[in-house]
Amino acid sequence: MSASPSHRSPSPVVAPSTAPLIPGPAGAAARPATAPAPLAAGPAAGRDPVSAVAVAARLRAAGCVFAEDEASLILATATTPAGVAAMVDRRAAGLPLEHVLGWAEFRGLRVAVDPGVFVPRRRTEFLVDQAVTLTAPDAVILDLCCGSGALGVALAVTARRAELHAADIDPAAVACARRNVAAVAARLAGPARVYEGDLYAPLPPTLRGRVDVLLANAPYVPTDAIDLLPAEARLHEARMAFDGGADGLAVLRRVAVGAPLWLRPGGHLLFETSERQASRAVETVERAGLRARVAASDEYSATVVIATRPPS
Repeated sequence: MSASPSHRSPSPVVAPSTAPLIPGPAGAAARPATAPAPLAAGPAAGRDPVSAVAVAARLRAAGCVFAEDEASLILATATTPAGVAAMVDRRAAGLPLEHVLGWAEFRGLRVAVDPGVFVPRRRTEFLVDQAVTLTAPDAVILDLCCGSGALGVALAVTARRAELHAADIDPAAVACARRNVAAVAARLAGPARVYEGDLYAPLPPTLRGRVDVLLANAPYVPTDAIDLLPAEARLHEARMAFDGGADGLAVLRRVAVGAPLWLRPGGHLLFETSERQASRAVETVERAGLRARVAASDEYSATVVIATRPPS
């Protein structure tokens, strides 16, 4: 998965690694546009009426813009005062909030996110929204560069009878994705599997030519722009999840070349890009024989390319 420097904004919330996927609280997938809601005392703070204020003050002093929100999430997640202290120390040291909590909320699901694994952004919900409109209940879904598996899982649970396959080259991401996919496997009618390897390489040959929807949140940050990413991403998430080569399109080119071989006729490839890269991204997939269009959202600050394999 990837994010461009101009669009990178950390997601505020996520799901306990002990319960990888459960419904999240309404509206929790985005920072509030107005003043934060009052802090709620969590299991570790129930006996101390000032602990929420103290935690928020510590986080604010460390530079956390949404200190009250983050304090509320930490207090609701930690089970002991010592746990609160440890989580606050990690967050104050610059660890992404989602890695501190062990979860990220994505499209109404709480998704386990292990240290070092790419954190799914709220912006990318727009990609899944677009995919939902193209996905039949019994679709075969493939999530490449899957990271935590958030995109494929979020799409598969909307289809319910779907068959879900996901792959990533990062062993830490694969381990995380396997837990998240396993958590929803019983809700799907078909197989639900995660493979470790480079793009299409680890996929079973039986999947070739059967994929209805291919999600590929491939890295698209140009190598020279990696240093412009916020420190949370640059220091604590895998570089391979961002680095798209010299022009940001190196991985996409490989995805595009393989897509017609794995998509069924009429199947769709969807991927996120930046606004300034969109025209070149469209050219890339069209050269591979797909028909492409661009969807954009001001609300999400997101740009998605939707490419379709022409019917035979």
